[in-house]
Amino acid sequence: MALKPALAQSTLFSGEWNFNKEKSTALNNQLFLSKITVLQQTDSLFTTRVYQNEYGELYPFKENLPLNGTECAIVIYDMPRKAKASLSANQKLMLFESTTTFYGNNGRDDLKSKETWTLANGGKALKIDYALNYSAGSSEGTLYFDKAE
Repeated sequence: MALKPALAQSTLFSGEWNFNKEKSTALNNQLFLSKITVLQQTDSLFTTRVYQNEYGELYPFKENLPLNGTECAIVIYDMPRKAKASLSANQKLMLFESTTTFYGNNGRDDLKSKETWTLANGGKALKIDYALNYSAGSSEGTLYFDKAE
């Protein structure tokens, strides 16, 4: 009987994921997550998120988080960001929370985000249910990403 590698369950979300606009909901087209590259290990999550604006300009940033829910801080484009990630008990959901501080027309504001990641289509799609809150309002929706071959 063959043994499964010990890390088999810990890399479920690993891969390069490209945004699927047709399946996704609640987008305002100002700034959206167009691609995410994920390296998931037993105890950590390393991501490169690439945001795109309505003019096609890309804004990538890298983040390395432990998967035990510990909050970590980074700075992206002069904006402080605190984030934490954890796996559900059955390892089928990735739970992700962040607060990014920015300065807009009305001064300092905090963009608070909650994401729940799940795999769909036999692991060929990444589904991210999200909720965003900041002083100008809130939004929620679902983003779909197709796994790059």
